[in-house]
Amino acid sequence: MPVLPDTGYQPTAEGRKSVDAWFAEYDALSAGRKVERMADMAVFPLNLVSDDSAGNGRSAQWDRAQFIETMSQVMGGGSEDITFDSVRTPVFLSAAMAIVFTDSTMTVEGHTQQLRYADILIRRDGAWGFQTMIQGGWGDNL
Repeated sequence: MPVLPDTGYQPTAEGRKSVDAWFAEYDALSAGRKVERMADMAVFPLNLVSDDSAGNGRSAQWDRAQFIETMSQVMGGGSEDITFDSVRTPVFLSAAMAIVFTDSTMTVEGHTQQLRYADILIRRDGAWGFQTMIQGGWGDNL
């Protein structure tokens, strides 16, 4: 088990369970290419952080329309199955903020791809939403 930074906040079992449930729903929507429903789980404007092919850090903010357009292109409209096998390590800053590190294997038609990324989730009115997506290699597309 990784050693997590001491943020001064210890999440409750319910807090951890709620983040796990949020990601289970998001992964199911991703596998089904339900991009508009994925957008329902975001807090806009959505922050994106990445790096580009020249090795420079990049950032952008997307509104809902840009998220739907870009994710629809990235995910494609095919009917092939997409599965995710993910290990998530949440670091809670408070009951309403978590940085979640993910190591994931995505499989599409028997081809696998390793993914490593982080999301910043915030909780509003009892529901989690992702507010920032962080992943290397996407900066040229921001």
